[in-house]
Amino acid sequence: MGVVLNRSSDKTIHEVWEMVGNDPCERDDLIYIGGPVPGPLVAVHTLEPFSEQEVLPGLHVSTHRDALDQIVRNMQQPFRIFSGHAGWGEGQLDGELEVGGWLSSKATLEEVFSDDDTLWEKVTQRIGLEIMLPDIPPTQRPDDPSMN
Repeated sequence: MGVVLNRSSDKTIHEVWEMVGNDPCERDDLIYIGGPVPGPLVAVHTLEPFSEQEVLPGLHVSTHRDALDQIVRNMQQPFRIFSGHAGWGEGQLDGELEVGGWLSSKATLEEVFSDDDTLWEKVTQRIGLEIMLPDIPPTQRPDDPSMN
């Protein structure tokens, strides 16, 4: 299971909370479209007490209604709420990765919660540098290799 990080919807948490019958929540944060597979709302967040699974150090996922409600009411920690997700059958994603169907790179907390308008460009630039300069540590890679 995965979620698309940079595809916001036009619905706010406030609107969705009204639709699903939760107590009113005055958050105007947008809900993100996590992918084409319908399913429960998914929260990606940094609040360990409400975690169902840690996916990166300090980054957690939750789908339980009570946890989601607590997460959106916490004004101090970053989070995103997704409707839908991307999914693959058993072994499907591994097979697609093996034949080069995906470019991949380790995610960072900063990217997960970054501005969704620039996320694609930032990540693809980093992947390009990883491909072109695999033996150079990230801290020593130039931002624009064409400048060398």
